Amino acid sequence: MMMRTVVVVAGTLLLGIGAGVAQQDAVKVAQDTMKANGRNMGTVLSPMVKGEKPYDQAAVDAALNQLDDTAKKLPTLFPASVKDAKWEGDFSPSPKIWEDKAGYDAKVASFAKVVTEAKAKIKDLDSLKANFPGIGKECSACHETYRLKKG
Repeated sequence: MMMRTVVVVAGTLLLGIGAGVAQQDAVKVAQDTMKANGRNMGTVLSPMVKGEKPYDQAAVDAALNQLDDTAKKLPTLFPASVKDAKWEGDFSPSPKIWEDKAGYDAKVASFAKVVTEAKAKIKDLDSLKANFPGIGKECSACHETYRLKKG
């Protein structure tokens, strides 16, 4: 009987540790995904729009593909299991992601639509300049409600 109790307690502890590790893995995936968005918007696309970097279709395509990949991940990027997780860095998800799931899902759908349209339209610097603000607007609109700045 004692051995069975030890096995049950050990199994329960391992499940708890596993859940904590899974939670931190989910947090890392979310943070890495959002950081990649920021890099692509801020160090790839924006400098081209501003004339600080030459237009590079391959870099634009890679950035848009990453943003498109994010759009596909966003509906599941913030599962309820990460609601109370420890988030590194200057930002964390707002509880509104879980409290207003329909609103969050609508923002995700809008972002996905704009990115899909941009991928089809951006073929040169002029089309990048025409479509980049719309992508940025979608990012900002979601961040206003569903992201918290720490401090």
